[in-house]
Amino acid sequence: MSLNALLPTGGLPAYLLPVVMLICSNVFMTFAWYGHLKYKSSPILLAILVSWGIAFVEYCFAVPANRIGSNVYSPAQLKTMQEVITLIVFAVFSATYLGEAVTWKQGLGFLFIAGGAALIFQK
Repeated sequence: MSLNALLPTGGLPAYLLPVVMLICSNVFMTFAWYGHLKYKSSPILLAILVSWGIAFVEYCFAVPANRIGSNVYSPAQLKTMQEVITLIVFAVFSATYLGEAVTWKQGLGFLFIAGGAALIFQK
């Protein structure tokens, strides 16, 4: 059975499905890496184990996103998308979950990164 037969695409175009899956992946990744910061009094071993569990779900989105996405995008484009998505997801997460607003310097830095990322997609 092929991977494509296992994944419900919801009718999304081939160029959009990996983007949606990478967004889902990054939401889980961000919680795995940074969610425990809200619970600093919990034992570190518990944080590690919970993070591993969350990271497993993250990989269940990331690996197929890259496999499917490689039919439409180059590996460099997939990695670039993942990094830009990570910054966006982290900024929202930081502001909403951790209660730390994004500063103008961080925003400007993110824009510079996004500008550099845009070069990867230029033909």
